[in-house]
Amino acid sequence: QVRLVESGGGLVQAGGSLRLSCAASRSSFRINAMGWYRQAPGKQRELVASITTGGSTNYVESVKGRFTLSGDNAKNMVYLQVNSLRPEDTGVYYCNAETAYSAYWGQGTQVTVSS
Repeated sequence: QVRLVESGGGLVQAGGSLRLSCAASRSSFRINAMGWYRQAPGKQRELVASITTGGSTNYVESVKGRFTLSGDNAKNMVYLQVNSLRPEDTGVYYCNAETAYSAYWGQGTQVTVSS
């Protein structure tokens, strides 16, 4: 079982920035990757960015150049720096962690971008 705790969401104006953090509890199994998903109202949850323990990152096209994902393996934490926010970035952002056996989710943190 991996417990994920997110923080850092909020209400910002378009063009603003936020830093989302996710802390993962210790796991009996190695965490292979962590990332952030988001779900906008009325839409499916989508991957925003992910990072492997080796440091390889992957971003959805719409956030490239604006969002930066980083990780601290020693602390089991990931950080998502979100810049140049747009109203379409609004949604609930969920932290995700994957082991070889399961995927785990945080409770989500709301990001609202006003125009």
